[in-house]
Amino acid sequence: MPPSRCGCLSQYTHHHLAVFLLTFFSYVLLHASRKTFSNVKVSISAQWTPSVTNDSAQFSPAETWEDNRLFADEKQATLFLGALDSIFLFSYAAGLYLSGVIGDRVNLRYVLCFGLCGSAVVEFVFGTLTEWLHIYNVYLYCGLWVLNGLLQSAVWPCVVAVMGHWFGKTGRGFVFGLWSACASVGNILGAFLASSVLKYGYEYAFLVTSVVQFAGGVVVFFGLLTSPKEVGLTLESGTGLGPVETDADSHKPLMSDEEEDEQAEVYTRRRRSAEPPEEPPPEPPQAISFFQAFCLPGVLPYSLAYACLKLVNYSFFFWLPFYLSSNYGWKEAEADRLSVWYDVGGIIGGTVQGLISDFMGKRSPVLAVSLVMAMGALVGYSRSPNDQLINAVILAATGFFIGGPSNMISSAISADLGRQEALRSSQEALATVTGIVDGTGSIGAAAGQYVVSLIESKLGWMSVFYFFVVMTGGSILFITPLLIRETRDLWRDRRALRRQL
Repeated sequence: MPPSRCGCLSQYTHHHLAVFLLTFFSYVLLHASRKTFSNVKVSISAQWTPSVTNDSAQFSPAETWEDNRLFADEKQATLFLGALDSIFLFSYAAGLYLSGVIGDRVNLRYVLCFGLCGSAVVEFVFGTLTEWLHIYNVYLYCGLWVLNGLLQSAVWPCVVAVMGHWFGKTGRGFVFGLWSACASVGNILGAFLASSVLKYGYEYAFLVTSVVQFAGGVVVFFGLLTSPKEVGLTLESGTGLGPVETDADSHKPLMSDEEEDEQAEVYTRRRRSAEPPEEPPPEPPQAISFFQAFCLPGVLPYSLAYACLKLVNYSFFFWLPFYLSSNYGWKEAEADRLSVWYDVGGIIGGTVQGLISDFMGKRSPVLAVSLVMAMGALVGYSRSPNDQLINAVILAATGFFIGGPSNMISSAISADLGRQEALRSSQEALATVTGIVDGTGSIGAAAGQYVVSLIESKLGWMSVFYFFVVMTGGSILFITPLLIRETRDLWRDRRALRRQL
């Protein structure tokens, strides 16, 4: 049976709180700026597809109409927005594979801050500067979004690795479940900021979030401690933190001058005597290769399961405000505010399911039950009536059963895989494993975004939700071997406990 988690909070210090909050809010700000793009898609589409035709233009010169005319109609603009989502996620996925390897070899604080500040600059250029200067170019947008994906990929492996360095396995499901709400909180913050300034133009939504994100990167650079060793603490395996070993009498007051002279003489005599040399300090952990990390037990099935699940989760992330606005006719600001209920459900789901998995000592059974419920929630939400209250309730339930497992795989389970018993104590793999899991998930999400826009344009939104159900079932299929093994272990532990009683 797993050890009790009830008293695990007593081992944490103010350093844990600072690390928790700094890593939490760094990803909150990143996701808030990322959410801005999905929240202003209707405004961007309207800007790129003027409502008048060239023949009916009554203003002069007529070329003014052509300056920002990228597409002939809204459907073409929607397909390009979906293509931009896929471009971002493909570059993000490629960057994750690389940034995870770099994170295990370079100071995590440098990599994290470079990703935060660099991404903020790119988003400012993409959404604000191009609009101010009236520069509308498809190739420029694609190039900027590729660069944005590469820069943002540096953040997640770093923050998970820092959290894994500070928080041991005891209570990890609850701590990481609560912490992984950072993405959902960022979505809520991004929706709030975007809806607040959208009336002035979508460029101001990009301006606000990019400036806040850049400022957050500066704060993280000067305030984040990436390892307990920086403050004289060591991470005890499977539990928490312990102080670095010191002399037994280190608490005593400073010696007097006479005592100091006596000790100096004794020390000199001892040094002259033939004493055995002290053992050299242990070598720091060495990062393992990408292929070794990929072959670790559990990495491949969880990566493939996350590819299917992140496709669904990020489809809600990128398309939910657009769906609410186009399908129900609600105003864009109303759709932005209503979409936060999906993230509220994800926050609660990740925390509750992480806590349950801590008490069970297993992750996959909790994931499987939640994903089965998610399939029913998706079918129910696809038939939601044109009522904002009912829609919000079903949406929160859908977020609970989809966002919760997604948060668990990307945070707590990635940390488990990166610090599992198959690794020797001299090996470091946390950032690399996190990059592999999230990178594979992002490949699935990237492929899915264009498919979603294609299915919607050809078959409608109902077919999109059926596609989500199939992908959720695929996630269950990939974790089935782990589910069978962990369920068998639970029954064996239960029988052993009964025999003891």
